[in-house]
Amino acid sequence: MAEYQQMDMPEFNGKKILPILGIGAILFMAFLMLKKIDGGEGGVLFKASGGIDTETTYTEGYTLIAPWNTLHIYNVRQQEVMEKMEVLSSNGLKIIVEVSAWYQPEAINLPKLHQEKGIDYLHSIVIPSIRSATRSVIGRYTPEEIYSTKRDAIQSEIYEETKKILDKQYIQLNEILVRDITLPMKIQNAIESKLEEEQQAKQYEFKLQKASKEAQKVIIEAQGKADANRILNASLTPNILREKGIEATLKLAQSPNAKTVIIGGSDGMPLILGGK
Repeated sequence: MAEYQQMDMPEFNGKKILPILGIGAILFMAFLMLKKIDGGEGGVLFKASGGIDTETTYTEGYTLIAPWNTLHIYNVRQQEVMEKMEVLSSNGLKIIVEVSAWYQPEAINLPKLHQEKGIDYLHSIVIPSIRSATRSVIGRYTPEEIYSTKRDAIQSEIYEETKKILDKQYIQLNEILVRDITLPMKIQNAIESKLEEEQQAKQYEFKLQKASKEAQKVIIEAQGKADANRILNASLTPNILREKGIEATLKLAQSPNAKTVIIGGSDGMPLILGGK
């Protein structure tokens, strides 16, 4: 009959195990308390004992946080939101406007933003501000102004009005871009037709001005020639003509060509009868 051999159980040594458990617990707690904030982010600390820490914005890196506290992470980089909305012009015409905004939370005021506006500030603050400013600005202009000459002014005014709102909400507005403006097709066609007619009228006016200037030029040139002839005729007296005739006779006499010259006409001028 086989003998039953009892194996010796290792003796429990509490002095060795407890320190190991203690170190493990400390490391585990440290892991729970260590929070990472990535680049372009900011943190807001909520303390279980005292609420939001409104004095400190936690920046990128690792931060030790007590496990009973909560660290809320925000993106503090520039972000973009695009809104497409229906607004009314000054004469009540419905217009579709597409606007985008470049914005970011003010990092230094991140705790106040979290406390007063909340982490969903985009939908509660930014978008309503853009919509309100866009409706206000578009309502000042006619469809013709919106479609053609005032687009840059409209974009600038929407920016100024939106910024005025967001500056009080701890949000920095960097830019407003009017991406697209869509008018009803009938109105758009009418405006384009009107603009084309105005362009043709300007071209016709330019041609008239050009023709008028050319006519003035011809008149001035003709007047100049007439004045020159009048002055010349006034200067050609009989004595001057006689002197010129004598000069011509002397030059003719010096010419080797055969000729017949008679001096002593009624006006004293030479008469050339023949020559080679």
